[in-house]
Amino acid sequence: MITFDIITIFPDIFNSYISESLIARAQKKKLIKIKTHDLRNFADDTRGTVDGRPFGGGLGMVLKPEPIFKALKNIKKAKKSKIILFTPRGQMFNQKMAGKLAKLDQVIFICGRYEGVDQRVAEKMADMEVSIGDYDLMGGELPAMIAIEAISRLVPGVLGKEALLEERVTKSGGFIEYAQYTRPEVFNKWKVPTVLLSGDHKKIEKWKSEHGKVIE
Repeated sequence: MITFDIITIFPDIFNSYISESLIARAQKKKLIKIKTHDLRNFADDTRGTVDGRPFGGGLGMVLKPEPIFKALKNIKKAKKSKIILFTPRGQMFNQKMAGKLAKLDQVIFICGRYEGVDQRVAEKMADMEVSIGDYDLMGGELPAMIAIEAISRLVPGVLGKEALLEERVTKSGGFIEYAQYTRPEVFNKWKVPTVLLSGDHKKIEKWKSEHGKVIE
């Protein structure tokens, strides 16, 4: 079982996500475990202060290193683990990365907020800096959800039938996404490609390869 630990100042954001669909089933089947940790619980003062003004000036606030350090010290349990800090400057998250992370026992996500996280977290505490795209978000919570879903679906049993996963996975660790159709055969005069109705598996596989995209 793989455990996902999420360090955030907004733990309630995850409530609906982790209690629905296949993610909820995977937790009930003990295939994955998801824990949220309120960063304010690791603050030094009774107010739960986790941010401060940036040195050198600038607008906004920056998450402090001390609460994150305490949280990691309390949370990290497994030897086969990775601590991931989400940041636009990070390595781009992709299918191969998801495959590698799915083999771990624990993945810890640090979700930044405000104007970012003290750089000492990136340099001294995190194992990886990760981005989900070349754009800026309000925090790391959405990236954490995306990573959890991409990783979880690679855990045996999460999708139900193993064949559902094996059908699209490439030898290099990526996957193939191709166009798909279902009934009715004709809708609003738009027809399903004839080859998909032919029953000729070789032609169908050829069509899929020609109308698919390999995502690494």
